[in-house]
Amino acid sequence: MAPTRFRDVKARGVRLRVAEAGDGPPVVLIHSLFMNHTTWDRVMPALSESFRVIAPDLPGFGDSEKPSPKKYRYGLAAFTDSIADMYAALSIGRGVVVGHGLGGAIALTMAAQHPELVSRLVAIDPLCYDTPARLEGRIARVPFLGGLLFKQLWGRTAFRAFFRDRVLSSGARVDADRIDRYYDGFNTPPARGSTLATLRATVDTRSVVADTARINAPTLVVWGRHDRLYPAGYGQRLSRQIRGAGFELLSTGHAPQEEQPERVAQVIERFIRDERPSVF
Repeated sequence: MAPTRFRDVKARGVRLRVAEAGDGPPVVLIHSLFMNHTTWDRVMPALSESFRVIAPDLPGFGDSEKPSPKKYRYGLAAFTDSIADMYAALSIGRGVVVGHGLGGAIALTMAAQHPELVSRLVAIDPLCYDTPARLEGRIARVPFLGGLLFKQLWGRTAFRAFFRDRVLSSGARVDADRIDRYYDGFNTPPARGSTLATLRATVDTRSVVADTARINAPTLVVWGRHDRLYPAGYGQRLSRQIRGAGFELLSTGHAPQEEQPERVAQVIERFIRDERPSVF
């Protein structure tokens, strides 16, 4: 197993913490909301045997800098530009981009707007279509009172319940310590503010859907069969919209890399090596 290296780089004026392991063709892993690069820590070891694996903390998350929304425009455009800057800082060139949830939306945007940077694309349960307003989203969007509740009153118990009831599938075997570490990373005023700003900025997903017509990179859409945030039917719909995309359904909830990390690593590596999945 290749050792993990950490470094800080500047992207759009914001300091990013980046985890990196292995050598070879680059593979960039982008995390989702409420998470950080450690969501990939059980996927990276297998991939790093053959690839240079790069997993950043997005601006406002994990150990990256958390500027106020007045200084950094949290949202898909800003995140995409930050990842493009990271490419330049790390001399990545062109690489495979893998994104989950919010990170999946960023990966889709990258492939559409920066095709010179994306050799292949893997979108895992990405944010892409309108969904019925969820409780945390409704709270976040209420002026003043919503921000107060989200920034100060959404505690550890509610955070754990959100992961267990919405992010993971029923009966998923994920250590409570992992969820608590995500909460600890979220539970500071700057981190809560960044998350709130991101939630508010990503309500409208029409730009993601529009961008799918511009994607030409070989693409694999991966979805959890038991995703309780974004139904699996969205995955089939997305794979039909992207020219030539493959579709793979896993027996997980919204975060396959949390429930079946070894399987996710296998799916990604098989796709990179052009061992094609079925196309639906």
